[in-house]
Amino acid sequence: MKFNKLLFLGLLFITQAAFAQEGIAVYTDYLTDNYYLIHPSMAGASNCAKLRLTGRQQWAGQEQAPALQTLSFNTAVGEKSGIGIIAFNDKNGYHSQSGAKLTYAHHLMFSRSTVDLNMLSFGISGAFIQSRLDETAFTVFDPIVYGGITQKDSYFNLDVGASYHYLDFFTHVTIKNIMANRRDIYSAGIESDNLRKYLWSVGANFGDDDGLMIEPSLMIQVTEQTKEKTIDLNAKAYKQLEFGKIWGGLSYRRSFEGTQYLNGGFVTEQKLQYVTPFIGVNYKQFMLAYSYNKVLGNVKFDNAGYHQITLGLNLFCKDKPYDCHCPAVVN
Repeated sequence: MKFNKLLFLGLLFITQAAFAQEGIAVYTDYLTDNYYLIHPSMAGASNCAKLRLTGRQQWAGQEQAPALQTLSFNTAVGEKSGIGIIAFNDKNGYHSQSGAKLTYAHHLMFSRSTVDLNMLSFGISGAFIQSRLDETAFTVFDPIVYGGITQKDSYFNLDVGASYHYLDFFTHVTIKNIMANRRDIYSAGIESDNLRKYLWSVGANFGDDDGLMIEPSLMIQVTEQTKEKTIDLNAKAYKQLEFGKIWGGLSYRRSFEGTQYLNGGFVTEQKLQYVTPFIGVNYKQFMLAYSYNKVLGNVKFDNAGYHQITLGLNLFCKDKPYDCHCPAVVN
């Protein structure tokens, strides 16, 4: 079992390294009222400006475990535009990165009146990212490792996307890292300069804003260079109470590809999959949410899960502009 754990640990580190080079990894933050974090077209789409702070900790209790913090703010500017900013810090063992994204979005309104919502949005984010590789602890000579220093490199990239909201239905499409770019902190040829990733989200809301509302949705990710694909299947519910609103749900992520490993002399395939229960509450202009990722499968590093907390503040809220079941647009 020790071999299996080491194998799976290696696979997870490879996966995390691949995520790390793309900027902010795509987890399930969007389900905790943070669609702007992954879809630039959602900047300024809501009737409130949104300030969101997230903290994520993986493999609790393990040294050099991955950890991510993000701080984002987006707001409408005028009747048809939105702007946003994201700052983040990501650490994974000897690798770390930090950066910022600036976003502009434009919203085209096709609504006939305040009764219906019919909005097409476009967004673009420019990202400046610095990656670091700490080699100060590497004392054994290796011709491709400098040792004794922290290597750094910075690069620029762009995310573009579009969103469409019609009544209680929504969909988002985003292309991350559309520019060819690569960090120069590794030996030549180790990393690809193609970091493009494609995201597609779709969902709808059913029910009553003053009672119980149900939101099924899904999201598909495709990484162009490696051809990796994953799907998120999500179910979310909202309940309006006297003091505010509580909400929560469950997400299931599964990869389309698997990794082979030896199990008692037989070759077995395991696909990346985990479940994420999450819960949140809105009280006046404040929001608090917690989510927990649990990895499934026979081979895993340990039984520790991935914890994430989101703190939110809604600012400068306008009167509800639409009569729809659309919590991402109307708070």
